[in-house]
Amino acid sequence: MNIIEITNLKKYFSCKQSFWGVQRWLKAVDDISFTVKKGSVFAIVGESGSGKSTVARLLLRLITPTSGKILFKGKDIQSFKRDSLKDFRKSIQIIFQDPFASLNPRMTVYDSISEPLKIHKIIHKSEIKSKVVGILNKVGLQEDILNRYPHEFSGGQRQRICIARALAVSPEIIVADEPLSALDVSIQAQILNILQELQKNSGISFVFISHDLRVVQYFSDEVAVMYLGKIVEKAKTEDIFKKPLHPYTIELLSSIPLIEKAKDKNFQKYNEKLKDKCEATDIFNAPSGCVYSARCIKKIEVCNTIQPELKEIEERMVACHLF
Repeated sequence: MNIIEITNLKKYFSCKQSFWGVQRWLKAVDDISFTVKKGSVFAIVGESGSGKSTVARLLLRLITPTSGKILFKGKDIQSFKRDSLKDFRKSIQIIFQDPFASLNPRMTVYDSISEPLKIHKIIHKSEIKSKVVGILNKVGLQEDILNRYPHEFSGGQRQRICIARALAVSPEIIVADEPLSALDVSIQAQILNILQELQKNSGISFVFISHDLRVVQYFSDEVAVMYLGKIVEKAKTEDIFKKPLHPYTIELLSSIPLIEKAKDKNFQKYNEKLKDKCEATDIFNAPSGCVYSARCIKKIEVCNTIQPELKEIEERMVACHLF
């Protein structure tokens, strides 16, 4: 069963080139489609500016799409009003990148976690404290922190509090937007283990947004690779890492720092070609053809004029003229 279905989703932002200049459109998300299965982890990867966080905000209905549909359990989220919108907010929660910025500095841990319980009236007031303590225990925290404030904790502890707050309303899906990038490597492993344990035990679906490919390989079931607002490849995690097809996916995976790669002659040759031909793409003047054509070392003539469609190749979806 698909808990999330996205069809032809677009989000364009209006921008001006200068104070008196011509209006331009930034295509943050440009005609993407994918589904998230119930109880699975769907990862979205790509470099900064690829549109990952915009997808997260669209999923949460924090911003309105330019066009396209987002279906939650078969219903368009833009049609939700009042009670149905409140139920939707309860069913989908987010874990932000910066745990300090996402916690109210004037609210104690107890206030932060109990607030959603009170808003949604999930349990009786007399049971709220025990519920909060139980949630904290799930993320490895104890009752003695209830009356403390965010500035009194480390980054890893704050992120655990944010996870606890997201879990308070028993959501069906959690959108994790770069939840580990602001943390030390040792703390990242702890938080990742907590998320994995929660996913296995509760069956919560995750939309996991990250640029850390090692984490994505360890945690996700399926991966979508984004570049300049478009999905260029989508497949099972194992297939993506074992045999990437799209040139951008190959480039992305080649950036993973591994000692073995330094000895690999093919890897060295690929990097040398990449340095010679790599060009930054103007986000306001994307090419009429493939969005990756300016940087691609394998491009052919048709890549400059025609945008490739996302089509099924070898049990995955790829947008490339080479296949």
